[in-house]
Amino acid sequence: MTIINGDVAPGFEPVREAFAANFARRGDIGAAVCVYRHGRPVVDLWGGIADSGTGRPWTRDTLQLVYSATKGATTTAAHMLAERGLLDLDAPVASYWPEFAANGKADIPVRWLLSHRAGLVTVDEPLPLADALAWDPMTAALAAQRPQWAPGTAHGYHGRTWGWLVGEVIRRVSGRTPGRFFADEIAVPLGLDFHIGLPASERDRVSRMTYRSPSVDLATLLAEADSEELREQAAAWLDPDSLSNRAFAVTDPAAIDFDSPEVQAAELPSSNGIGTARSLARMYAATIGEVDGVRLLTPATLASATAEQAVGRDRVMTIPSRFGTGYMLPTDRTPMTGPNAFGHTGRGGSLAFADPDRGLAFGYVMNHIVSGPDDERAAALVEAVRQSPT
Repeated sequence: MTIINGDVAPGFEPVREAFAANFARRGDIGAAVCVYRHGRPVVDLWGGIADSGTGRPWTRDTLQLVYSATKGATTTAAHMLAERGLLDLDAPVASYWPEFAANGKADIPVRWLLSHRAGLVTVDEPLPLADALAWDPMTAALAAQRPQWAPGTAHGYHGRTWGWLVGEVIRRVSGRTPGRFFADEIAVPLGLDFHIGLPASERDRVSRMTYRSPSVDLATLLAEADSEELREQAAAWLDPDSLSNRAFAVTDPAAIDFDSPEVQAAELPSSNGIGTARSLARMYAATIGEVDGVRLLTPATLASATAEQAVGRDRVMTIPSRFGTGYMLPTDRTPMTGPNAFGHTGRGGSLAFADPDRGLAFGYVMNHIVSGPDDERAAALVEAVRQSPT
């Protein structure tokens, strides 16, 4: 029996029960969940093992890499710049980043980068990992890259490239790297324990990930799929030249070891944010209201950020998806607590979002990276929050 540490406010006991069940029945190894309601924490729980190799326990201040849930933090930074009048989301990217105009990209607006509509999901020649981590070689390659489809005509998840694209705009506008801007303007004012570019001094607090391979063989799925959607998805992941694979193969080697110190220390604003569930929930709480006197986005900025920009079949993931300007919007596959919620998932199970209608903000992080549609951990927690008072 995993010991569950932390506190829940009266009425939120179902969240503790669901969190415990994630360890008992749904495969969690080490994890944390936090919920804010009207700017105050009402759930703050953690438990399990931070490192399966050594048995190191998960503690209150254990840090976890959250993959693409990082995009929500980077998105918030971009909208703060827009709110300050420093960034026009409907202006051409090239007005801030002149080199980007190459190969017919002169008219792509910043908003299309954020909402996965620019067609820049990959690079023709993958870069050595060291070059990608160094930043400038990858942004130069993307500035020269031709889009994979006519920009604005479709959307497809820019799983890796999104971070360099949006991050370079943040850098050009603010004069700071995206990780530095996030630290100065979001993490420090709110007291967040979350980093895009991990300081060496925090390395010992980071949990180590365990990966579970998909339980379904793709070739078998392709042969036995009973829907066109499943067949398309399986075929795409089996084809090394598909956008589904090339979007995550922008480095050489394509597989990135996100447990490595070099990767964790770099700034990858799409995918290597490292922090606590508490910090993610607190950040999202500050996008919809004040948290200890700090509010990150005005209601008008939030309305612009969360207005639907892309919906339907995703050219990369081959399944339906929905995006505002950077934030993911709720779908059947991305459960949140209401129709006007917004946030972002991360590979393998992490999830963070805010629901302005209910005054809720949610963060869930874990070190057991589970691939496939049978992962119910985040959904179970979200359902428990939905049952709690508002």
